[in-house]
Amino acid sequence: MKRKIIPYDPTLKEKARQLRNKSTVTEIMLWKRLKGKQMSGFDFHRQKPLSKYIVDFFCNELMLAIEIDGMSHSGQEKYDKKRQQELENLGIRFLRFESDDVFFNLGKVLDEIESWIRVNSN
Repeated sequence: MKRKIIPYDPTLKEKARQLRNKSTVTEIMLWKRLKGKQMSGFDFHRQKPLSKYIVDFFCNELMLAIEIDGMSHSGQEKYDKKRQQELENLGIRFLRFESDDVFFNLGKVLDEIESWIRVNSN
């Protein structure tokens, strides 16, 4: 399958690096289960610049962004909705999880991601 290249603002590269270095506990927990093609053999990246935004996790092959909504998203709902809409217009699909769900129910979150992949990866 041909990978779609999504151009991004090059100034986001350093910001993405900083975000990777300051990952939250729940981002680290989920990343440990996504990295190295552990999730159904698909390659995920974390803090990935896309267009003029950065998403928590991204799989190019699936065109799937995974977002963890924690305290930093409080009061950001309008911005998050606009951002998600703009990225969806580029063909990116989203899975969103609450930070508490990742922390307390990681198995359930992983099952949801695997189920989404099974349904959408053909």
